[in-house]
Amino acid sequence: MTEPVPSSSVWTRPRPEPRRRAPGVDQYVAAALAVADAEGLAAVSMRRVAGDLGSGTASLYRYITNRDELVDLMVDTAQGEDPLPESAEDWRAGLGAVAHALRGTLLRHPWLAAELAGRPALGPNSLRRSESALRAAVALTSDMTLASQALSAVHAYVLGSVAAQQALRRAEQRTGLSEEEWQRSVGPYISEVLAAGEHPMLARRVLEAEELDPDVEFAFGLDCVLDGLAARLAR
Repeated sequence: MTEPVPSSSVWTRPRPEPRRRAPGVDQYVAAALAVADAEGLAAVSMRRVAGDLGSGTASLYRYITNRDELVDLMVDTAQGEDPLPESAEDWRAGLGAVAHALRGTLLRHPWLAAELAGRPALGPNSLRRSESALRAAVALTSDMTLASQALSAVHAYVLGSVAAQQALRRAEQRTGLSEEEWQRSVGPYISEVLAAGEHPMLARRVLEAEELDPDVEFAFGLDCVLDGLAARLAR
């Protein structure tokens, strides 16, 4: 017979008061966020976070049971950095505000998208964000299943768009070349490929299409998603 899973979590346990001049939970979480933003989530460990604050690891374990709980707290803190989007009676404005707010948070914290793509975050800030987002989706349709699906579609678009933008950042860091410098470096090769005439659509893309700002690209894609939701629910 399967043993029951303990119900205690970092959200239900009382939080001890920090000892005199010792870091508290908020300080540990802020230190962990700084490490993750600069070096990636894999660089976050209980020992590293405690060490960065000049604290013993045992002191950190007074407040946080393990690394998983620390990550949960990091996710929730990141989710609470910005005010919730203002409620809008127009569903399109509401879901658009949800999308832009999520994108801003993910761009500040490159490690966060992978955490939000799995199980739902259950901290107080995350729950408030979910409530606000669902309220925007319900303005589109009162059917909660459809509203949830619409919100999932918007979230999936944001996650994909941000992932592409972050991949470009990582490529710049890995190669040491900006996007413009990389394009110049591959220019002679691309010119040879296009001159061969085997890829006419690619040639048109290179020669005719504008290189748009990421914000403009994001807004266009979001409009397409919202247009699709409107058309789908109209049927």
